[in-house]
Amino acid sequence: MKVKTILVSQPEPKVENSPYYDLIDKQKVKIDFRPFIHVEGVDAKDVRKQKIDLSEYTAVILTSRNAVDHYFKIAEEMRFKVPDTMKYFCQSEAIAYYLQKYVVYRKRKIYVGKRTFPEMIPMFKKYKDEKFLVPSSDKVKKLIPETLDSLSLNYKHATFYKTVVSDLSDLADVYYDILVFFSPSGIDSLFKNFPDFKQNNTRIAVFGNTTVRAANEAGLRIDIKAPSPETPSMTMALDKYIKEVNKK
Repeated sequence: MKVKTILVSQPEPKVENSPYYDLIDKQKVKIDFRPFIHVEGVDAKDVRKQKIDLSEYTAVILTSRNAVDHYFKIAEEMRFKVPDTMKYFCQSEAIAYYLQKYVVYRKRKIYVGKRTFPEMIPMFKKYKDEKFLVPSSDKVKKLIPETLDSLSLNYKHATFYKTVVSDLSDLADVYYDILVFFSPSGIDSLFKNFPDFKQNNTRIAVFGNTTVRAANEAGLRIDIKAPSPETPSMTMALDKYIKEVNKK
């Protein structure tokens, strides 16, 4: 069956040169964007219940922009002035640049990873005597505590925000040829919104091994997978699939 419509379970890209827009032009398909999940911050009272005193920590491990936003939001709510000596360990360059929203970059101790969490191990080993705080969502990736435990670091993980299922009830009678997922939470949201969802002719596209596993566990048929050596991005995987099915 030919592909004419796609729903991507993420917010619409803010950049004009997004590869999704190239895909729309190239393959003449309609792509809609809709976050299946969203983030809600917890308040300072909830953080205190986790026995967190921000003044006890000498370093913060930041794995997302949400972690940056909610760390400084809680600091403000707790009236905690983040000291200039605080060390920031950012999982990627994008997160480190985003940190500039809150701190003067050149005056701070900021350590930047390449992309994945395990790539930060050499930095952690170098600063193993720090007391680390890991502000994150309620659905922290197992890889994070496993990595930190393997290094015997002095750290505390705390929930600063929660991943919440979005209300998709207005999509109940809307059909798409392809649904695109990037996380297990997105798959979870699909079935929480539509418990009786039947895949039928809908193609499912998934990004990453954990999303593949969640789709399989939910009994979905996976038609498009990324990343792969041939298609490292989701847009490339979609492009390849559409090219093949639309030429028939």
